[in-house]
Amino acid sequence: MAHSELPSGPPRLSQAERAKVFDKACSKVAKLYFDPAFRGVDWNNHVATHRESVISRAEPVEFEAGVHELFRALGTSHTGFFHESVRRVPYRLAIGVTCTRLPTADKKAWVVRDVHERGPGALAGLEPGDELVALDGEPITNDSPPMLPMGASVSLQILRSGSPLELNVVIPRPRSTKQPYSEPQSVVQKLLPGGVGYIKVSILPGLIGIDVAKEIDAAFSEISSSSSLILDLRGHLGGGLGVLRLMSHLTPRRLPIGYTLTRKAAEKGLGKDDLPKLDRLPKSKTWGILGLALRFGWRDPSVAIVSEGLGPKRCHGRIAILTNEGTVSAGEMVCAFARERGLAMIVGTETAGRLIPGSGFKVGHGYVAIFPRAAYITWDGKTFEGQGIVPDHHLPWSYEEHRLGRDNQLDAAIRILNES
Repeated sequence: MAHSELPSGPPRLSQAERAKVFDKACSKVAKLYFDPAFRGVDWNNHVATHRESVISRAEPVEFEAGVHELFRALGTSHTGFFHESVRRVPYRLAIGVTCTRLPTADKKAWVVRDVHERGPGALAGLEPGDELVALDGEPITNDSPPMLPMGASVSLQILRSGSPLELNVVIPRPRSTKQPYSEPQSVVQKLLPGGVGYIKVSILPGLIGIDVAKEIDAAFSEISSSSSLILDLRGHLGGGLGVLRLMSHLTPRRLPIGYTLTRKAAEKGLGKDDLPKLDRLPKSKTWGILGLALRFGWRDPSVAIVSEGLGPKRCHGRIAILTNEGTVSAGEMVCAFARERGLAMIVGTETAGRLIPGSGFKVGHGYVAIFPRAAYITWDGKTFEGQGIVPDHHLPWSYEEHRLGRDNQLDAAIRILNES
């Protein structure tokens, strides 16, 4: 079955045009990449060595892949090169689902673990425990998780409890070509048996995050009677400044969280105490954008982050955070803050180690270069790029327990809170 409504692909460029795009993309990295040592890569030599072979690739897909591979040699997350027609993105961003490799009787397979509400995967009927078999009739291998096209419908063949099923997954076009993803329900809250509050945050959309901040406020209001809280960040997809509101709800006080530092600021010798402070989110979009632009728009984007001081809550001191290797970016920032300030116990498995902000730069003919312009450093001086946050209670998700209708990680978090 062929994809429907595929977005138009990148244009076919002349070699001179490809060279211009290539040179602009690589010069952006040379000038703005957060690490002047390029994480041990001799960037100028690396570019010079591969330049002719990459720009000689006349096929757009091959040219894009060549530059992307060049960028990936830097070894950082949120780093790549693609055309804004956005043909394919990682499945977790496309359909709001994360998977894990689990052994079956005679092979290893990708098995669905996290399904975010109202995401394309959830709307198509995907459930935790489903085994991914094929995409549009092409087998899904164990080598790497599938990439999926934005703005398209795909046929996903799965096994559910050993029985084959075929699901039609409708993937919307992305709101942003710089950071393409499908947006599931951001925040879900409920009361668990015994009065334990439960909040799941799957994504923190929006550059400023005013809307999702209001959703987070409403969720905490809904569980305000609870004397304990489970914050579920398993499979968290990342996001923007709304993360400040989430972290601020974990403590009554104004506490330093961490800071971003560009190469320019680092080369000037600036430290965390020299940076402007972001210690509150604006209340309205119009004035909020203007206010942030006046405070930070003309500056180097290096900034110190401080919690908002939202006051005490019944659950403070009795919070557990659920994590797994699908917890990335802003979700890891929350975990790092909670760990350093002793605000929560972390239960599950080590996070992805992708806690570094990525920036997008247009480099011509619809191509976008993505790479970290600034490092993220916790207030105590720790970074988590390439190595995630290790939980206080290590507990892998159990496929066997799931088949019996139990969430072993959630059950463990409830037990830990009850015993604390």
